[in-house]
Amino acid sequence: MTTSTLINTAPVRPELGDFSSIICFRAVVIGIEDALGEKAAAIALISAGRARGRQIAEQLGLKSSVADLTAIAASLNLILGKEGTRLCIIDEITVDSTIRVSCRETICSSAELQGSSRKLTYTLGAIQGALEQMTGCRLRGKQIESVLRGSTHDVVEFEILT
Repeated sequence: MTTSTLINTAPVRPELGDFSSIICFRAVVIGIEDALGEKAAAIALISAGRARGRQIAEQLGLKSSVADLTAIAASLNLILGKEGTRLCIIDEITVDSTIRVSCRETICSSAELQGSSRKLTYTLGAIQGALEQMTGCRLRGKQIESVLRGSTHDVVEFEILT
């Protein structure tokens, strides 16, 4: 049984399956940006991702139950990676005064041109929501590195608020 079947007990779409294309996701993001403006769209997409990240972590029983970084990274990969929603691959999580998550193949950076100013929005929100559920801490996130601007990973950093 895969994570996707744990999240949805039956396929939402019997013939096409539960996943859609990155091209369609990008069209939704661009449409929201055109309708609301870039800043309002970013707020909406981060919020939507955060809600989804919390929901998935809770559905998998990971609510305030994980404290070990290795276990958190493995759980995030299970939820968001190849066996889960395929949103991104989490390669590393580090903690000092903040939590840093290094990821790649993010849906937000996919098919973007090198040098693009696009930032992680939905992906950042989903990681934040899942981390908040798994750690029981409220977080504030921002992207600090991008594969679109020369980094090997998209890196998001979360300030621990509570």
